[in-house]
Amino acid sequence: MNTSRLIRRSLAAAAVTLAAVSLQPGSASASPSPVVGGTRATQGEFPFMVRLSMGCGGALYTQQIVLTAAHCVDGSGNNTSITATGGVVDLNSASAVKVKSTKVLQAPGYNGKGKDWALIKLAKPINQPTLKIADTTQFNNGTFTVAGWGATREGGGQQRYLMKATVPFVSDAACQTAYGSDLTPGDEICAGFDQGGVDTCQGDSGGPMFRRDDAGAWIQVGIVSWGQGCAEPGYPGVYSEVSTFANAIRTAAAGL
Repeated sequence: MNTSRLIRRSLAAAAVTLAAVSLQPGSASASPSPVVGGTRATQGEFPFMVRLSMGCGGALYTQQIVLTAAHCVDGSGNNTSITATGGVVDLNSASAVKVKSTKVLQAPGYNGKGKDWALIKLAKPINQPTLKIADTTQFNNGTFTVAGWGATREGGGQQRYLMKATVPFVSDAACQTAYGSDLTPGDEICAGFDQGGVDTCQGDSGGPMFRRDDAGAWIQVGIVSWGQGCAEPGYPGVYSEVSTFANAIRTAAAGL
């Protein structure tokens, strides 16, 4: 296995200025699409989605706390360096709500393998619907939705418009066939097509993977984490398994 291509799906901060964003076409007709193989989301379709200035995505766990990936942040503590953008699909929209961070909590014990979740507390609420998290494995199956402002290709830059795609569940056994010991089955859940072509990519890290629950509401089952390349055949996307960490996330959020 070519482990040199196992990559986290975040972007360097230098690559995500709004000036750079404005140069990206970001349209559904652009080829290939960010969130590889996706289509453009409509305004208000996923109101819980948040863009983070360090080059990651996230979801509103509460209106004042963003759930993202541990590898997107640099430890825990007071932090006013992150800007969260919410309320829009177009990052250049005049309606975008921009709020600074105040604190970051990286998953306790995170060391680069598994436990890939973090919370960011905001200086004030973003007045949008939140995304509930799965606390059992009941919804770790079927077809999932992913969304983000990530790259059009491996190594590419952030996009202006929010994109979406659907990907099917991949079993731990099948995912381990692709990734071997790089996968942490107890911590991670995989999704993607055998033939590739649809996947999250760089800049989508920290964003949610979600589906409908039994009542028809969105529920988050994964956090975009890593994969080999983007949308490569035989290599599904790997996501932090939210239900594994639901209690820890709730406890951490209460402490913020």
